[in-house]
Amino acid sequence: MTNETTKLMLLGKNIRNARKAKGFSQNKLAELLDISREHLAKVETAKRTISLGLLFKICDILETSEQDLFDFKFK
Repeated sequence: MTNETTKLMLLGKNIRNARKAKGFSQNKLAELLDISREHLAKVETAKRTISLGLLFKICDILETSEQDLFDFKFK
């Protein structure tokens, strides 16, 4: 597994944790982001990369910072 893959997996995990902390289902967050639930699921499982624009929207909706999502310490 490459370092890039590991970081994408950790980013996806942090997005999922932030989503759950807000009480959002994948369907609800995907709807607010105007993407499919499948797209969001692939981002959360590192099967799809994420654009900066989408990352910024996620941060706004989940009321979290980019720094928090990129905090790759084990939680």
